[in-house]
Amino acid sequence: MAVLLVEAGTALSDSPRLLGPAQIRALAAELGVRPTKTLGQNFVHDANTVRRIVATSGVGADDTVLEVGPGLGSLTLALLGAAGRVIAVEIDPVLATRLPATIDEFAPAQADRFAVLTADAMAVTGADLPGSPTALVANLPYNVAVPVLLHLLAECPTIATALVMVQAEVADRLAAEPGGRVYGVPSVKARYFGTVRRAGAVGRNVFWPEPKVESGLVRVDRTATFPDDPAVRRDVFTVIDAAFAQRRKTMRSALAGWAGSPAEAERRLRAAGIDPGVRGERLHIDDFVRLAAVAAS
Repeated sequence: MAVLLVEAGTALSDSPRLLGPAQIRALAAELGVRPTKTLGQNFVHDANTVRRIVATSGVGADDTVLEVGPGLGSLTLALLGAAGRVIAVEIDPVLATRLPATIDEFAPAQADRFAVLTADAMAVTGADLPGSPTALVANLPYNVAVPVLLHLLAECPTIATALVMVQAEVADRLAAEPGGRVYGVPSVKARYFGTVRRAGAVGRNVFWPEPKVESGLVRVDRTATFPDDPAVRRDVFTVIDAAFAQRRKTMRSALAGWAGSPAEAERRLRAAGIDPGVRGERLHIDDFVRLAAVAAS
């Protein structure tokens, strides 16, 4: 992984100025940037939207915010007006290289509290970051939103809260409760890290280019309910994946491959206090954690 760390310079000014449609298009034209589907790029150009995201995140002067996919800097500038520090991870080297200059121009008083890494968020580890983030606030690339969210929550245990903007359908899946039609792997895995809830909707018209889908905000508040142990988490996530691989099957059948046989799957399920005839969408994260513990014992 090639990582380029760029620190913005220091200057004095008032609160950050936010980007509007004209500034977004001017920056894009300067850089010769056309948003790509491959990188999931849709740039927010509405100042009220980024203000709302920051307010909903609840970040303050004591927070170090990790932002993924800052793009041209719309949300970054709003975050710098509230947070103590912002660390941005941007996969596009052209955008990453331009960001410090944008911060110097639009938020000179906050420029020394900003850093950008040129890297793929899915390859970033906590050790790569120049600081320990306490919050994740991001307009995540929609094509990899769930993997990026889960990866960063796992890699950065100091993140206490996360507020991410994702495709509306993905937001519904992440926030779904057991028994719901869209409750599945993302819903359960996100709850390993903490409580999950929908935190608002975002219309299409605040983006350039305008996406074909609606967007939603999801908030995760980390809890210490389950072990912050990669091995334990891996075991739990393996059970979750197996349980939802064939949604219509009962747990006795769905987990037969994971357990080695239907009989062993039933034994483990009963030992964990779970009805072998239930389907995966009825189980809570607590059930999967108990089941993984039975298998490991």
